[in-house]
Amino acid sequence: MQIRALMYFDELVRTNSMRQAAENLNVAPTAVSRQIENLEDYFGTPLVERSARGVTLTAAGELLAARAGRTLRELEHVQQLIEDLKGLERGRVTIFANGAIVASLLTPALAEFSKTYPSIRFEVMITSARQAVEAVNSARADMALTLFAPQMTEAKVIARSEITYEVIASSRHALAGRKEVTLRELARHALALPETSFGFRQAFDTAAERQGLTFEPAFTVSALEMLKELVLSDMAATLLPRLSVRRELEAGTLTAIPLASESTIRTHAELSIAPDRQLSFAAAKLSGFIEEFMRSNASR
Repeated sequence: MQIRALMYFDELVRTNSMRQAAENLNVAPTAVSRQIENLEDYFGTPLVERSARGVTLTAAGELLAARAGRTLRELEHVQQLIEDLKGLERGRVTIFANGAIVASLLTPALAEFSKTYPSIRFEVMITSARQAVEAVNSARADMALTLFAPQMTEAKVIARSEITYEVIASSRHALAGRKEVTLRELARHALALPETSFGFRQAFDTAAERQGLTFEPAFTVSALEMLKELVLSDMAATLLPRLSVRRELEAGTLTAIPLASESTIRTHAELSIAPDRQLSFAAAKLSGFIEEFMRSNASR
């Protein structure tokens, strides 16, 4: 079985169209069809069913599709490891990160790292924390940098820094200017909070329960950007680490009020990799650099 056939099949699965797959691969549609037929001959069973609406995977096709992409990514990874053996300080690193941590941690870390390794290229995908960890587990990413990550046992956390949460409100909010605020005081104000699958929300609910408090957020959302927009619009206050709203704090559009000591809430930013996958030179160097960067910027 040729690698080319797997590549063509993987593209067909991704596009669900012989014509689109051929266009993306810069070949004729007959070339894609021929490679699919080669795979079907190899496995001795149909992999796709063709119709005017496109292609549909058979049960065998679904089985192959679930593994073909990972196989191709692993081959690319082996190629990178071979390049490393040649002593070439270059390569490509794929990082999945969730939005809360990109601007304040990942972006400055990559900018500084690139000064030392200008030949290394980066592919950064912004997703949810869960999707970032899943990308590591499926070999679509070399590493995941996450905040609010749900507990998932498959990935290996190689660096963790403690993140302290503060009340984030607009500069016009009634709480603006306070030196600190308790959770009990916060309960009197409209709140926007992440939904309950987020690590922070679970920590918040635990802290509230410990003090005998029940919160009914005015807004429950799954995107950091929406939290910030609600706060900027004076619709609610929220709780976030300073690093996630650093620009808005510097611009004076938002303010951060520390929680009183008995109400303190902390979670962790985490850098994760697959436990059974050797990192390439580029990925290993970057992971070590980010780990040090996280330590030096902890709790900022």
